[in-house]
Amino acid sequence: MLVWDEQQPAQKEAYDNFLGNAIAEHLRSKPGLQVRSSSIQDGEQGVSPALLDFAQVIVWWGHVRHAEIKSELGKDIVSRIQRGQCNLVAIHSAHWSTPFIEAMNEVTRIHLRDELAKQGIENANILEVAADRFKAPARDAKRTPFWEFDSPNSSESPKSRSLKLYLPNCCFPAYRNDGKPSFLQVLKPDHPLARNLPEKFSLPRTEMYDEPFHVPEPDETVLQERWEAGEAFRSVMLWNLGKGKVIYIRPGHETFPIYKDPNMLQLIENAVRFPVAP
Repeated sequence: MLVWDEQQPAQKEAYDNFLGNAIAEHLRSKPGLQVRSSSIQDGEQGVSPALLDFAQVIVWWGHVRHAEIKSELGKDIVSRIQRGQCNLVAIHSAHWSTPFIEAMNEVTRIHLRDELAKQGIENANILEVAADRFKAPARDAKRTPFWEFDSPNSSESPKSRSLKLYLPNCCFPAYRNDGKPSFLQVLKPDHPLARNLPEKFSLPRTEMYDEPFHVPEPDETVLQERWEAGEAFRSVMLWNLGKGKVIYIRPGHETFPIYKDPNMLQLIENAVRFPVAP
């Protein structure tokens, strides 16, 4: 497996040797795991073809340098996921990372194809509308992704339609970086991602994210997170993508020692041990 980390300098507040290296060091102590770590500073931005060929799981943390990772790389990773070569585990601010965005775009396209098939629409002229990347949605914005059919004209058959597909923004309307505690509840105790986790646990210092999260509906939501002020977030979600999986884990801020917490380290271990192919 590969742990990829932007290695933002602010991580030094919580980690002597960066967040990604801390995760990789922990995983190396566990039996049966072959672990490499890389960063955006490494050759080929730490995602060379050789490293991607090695990785059955990619754990990705990024924050302020997302735009430096080109869409072509994200699409390559998505193709590998679909072929069952790897799973993607996106952590915290990796919700705006190139691999996660491209994965959510592809999940959205699959959901649309399934819906068109249910409606008996064989030919669709689809205009994709990209989300405004790196701009959080307004609280009252329509949740993306969604699609809208154009009004049919007399020349269109019932099996042929035109529509606009609004791709997911992959963000949320509010966050609060005040270090307040969060409270997590396991929704599916028997799920592999919840292995050896208590049904409820807390993190003493976190950054808050607030729903709605603009992503396709996940196939499974395994953990829910809440804050004393009333906000809530689906903090561990899973999507099937071809033969592989995409897992999003919300906690993991760069200046709080989230990945020194035993429960969070267990969650990461569970995620990287999750089977690549169904």
